[in-house]
Amino acid sequence: MTVQFVDRGDIRIACRVDGSTAPKAPTLVFANSLGTNLHLWDPVLPHLPDGLRIIRYDMRGHGQSDVPDPPYSMGALVGDAEAVCDAFKVKDTLFVGLSVGGMVAQGLAVKRPDMIRAMVLSNTAAKIGNPKLWQDRIDTVRAEGLAAMADSVMERWFGKAFRTSPDVVPWRDMLVATPANGYIGISAAIAGTDFYTPTSGLRIPTLGIAGSEDGATPPDLVRETVDLIPGSQFALMRQAGHLPCVEMPDIYAGHLRDFIAATGHMAV
Repeated sequence: MTVQFVDRGDIRIACRVDGSTAPKAPTLVFANSLGTNLHLWDPVLPHLPDGLRIIRYDMRGHGQSDVPDPPYSMGALVGDAEAVCDAFKVKDTLFVGLSVGGMVAQGLAVKRPDMIRAMVLSNTAAKIGNPKLWQDRIDTVRAEGLAAMADSVMERWFGKAFRTSPDVVPWRDMLVATPANGYIGISAAIAGTDFYTPTSGLRIPTLGIAGSEDGATPPDLVRETVDLIPGSQFALMRQAGHLPCVEMPDIYAGHLRDFIAATGHMAV
């Protein structure tokens, strides 16, 4: 299906719907990470069960979504996800968020419990980094552009085997093509977010996924966050980095399929 746009008044958010067209089909909503777009999930989709309605969208400042001036707030990012879900009449979805997308998942689950019945917190945390770390990155992007950080970002994103193969090229290109204002804006939103208290109040089925080689959100950080939610599950993907859905899409999708079945999100 072609890209559609959700108009929030001040900005438009680019979305794509794949799979089932039935409005009451079991729905998965995917939220991408900083420096990527909705195509982050392309490798995973072929491995998911038939019969799902799959909604993806570009974070503001990324992909085909509008690029407002930075900084952005986490409240705005959560509002974008809410607007996308409202536009497609989403209720009781399974929300899959990676990195900042996982922070959005936590915020949306608190704000709109009617929308999210279960969530996957992939390579994320209730709090990522600290204000100085993010300000340093913002300063680098402003002064030198994203290309200046691309190699160090690839080291955080991928395990060595993938990072040193030709397969890394399109993902490096995706990062470098991200609008600088979009990257700066999302970085500011992450820097100002600490969800430890609100996330600890959630009581919904949750799966945490971590990569053993993740240089951005190490496994212990992911586990610490999902452990805030009683009854949560945790999966560690060996030899994968910050984007395991890219490096090992079949294994990643296997974790999603198991979680879909365990939560009864669709009849199997």
